[in-house]
Amino acid sequence: MPQTTPLIPEQRRESIVGHLERERVLSYHQLTDLLGVSQMTVRRDVAVLEEQGRVSATPGGAKLASRLLVEPSRAEKEAADVAEKRAIARRAAELVHDDMTVYLDAGTTIQAMRPFLDDVAGLTVVTNDLVTVEAFLDHPSADLICVGGRVEKSNRSTMGRLTRLMLDELSLDLAFISSSSWDLSHGVTTPVEAKIDAKRAAVAASESSVLVADSSKYGRFAKYRALRLDELDLVVTDAGLTDGVAGTVRDAGVDLVVAPS
Repeated sequence: MPQTTPLIPEQRRESIVGHLERERVLSYHQLTDLLGVSQMTVRRDVAVLEEQGRVSATPGGAKLASRLLVEPSRAEKEAADVAEKRAIARRAAELVHDDMTVYLDAGTTIQAMRPFLDDVAGLTVVTNDLVTVEAFLDHPSADLICVGGRVEKSNRSTMGRLTRLMLDELSLDLAFISSSSWDLSHGVTTPVEAKIDAKRAAVAASESSVLVADSSKYGRFAKYRALRLDELDLVVTDAGLTDGVAGTVRDAGVDLVVAPS
């Protein structure tokens, strides 16, 4: 249905991406009707999204881009797929038991695990996510280790060589890894080279590792591969992943769990 309340440009662009995630390809005329704005406005928004690597312009319209050129900001991530992230977070949190040491990678889906971990006793949380650090300050009993390194301000997390060096000194039971782009062919990828170190070091330091990523990220890939899917012990995603894709991933030997809505 077309929008009835005017949106600010950022909201309008997120709406365009949302429509394309459902339909994959839409004409400018369709987007104009859906958003209730002029075709010129839609064209400008598509141009901005294309520069960010999130959509691709086509003759007469736009399609969802498969290549991720720029990591979305924290604010953009927090506004997207909230219900799906909560479902994934609840399912992922079920893997955490008393007296575990777990790594929580930077990301809003993993951050969403926090409310489901209150009753875990003897928990040690290791994270490079500054927002997650703050979220665990009021946990009843958790020991909290903040991994240092260079701060990426837009995502409020640390990354790079210093982050890896600290993770190299730890022994983890579980590592929860996040990603804005993942698929069977490319694995877990990122447009930011410095983010590779933390993901690889956390997986290497852990007894078991879990990718926590919603279905809207599937099929996207970025410049740098951090991990192959078969290097992870489990993938937790949401029911938006089609049965066909889920079957293909499982057939490749990847343990996949789809969180119920």
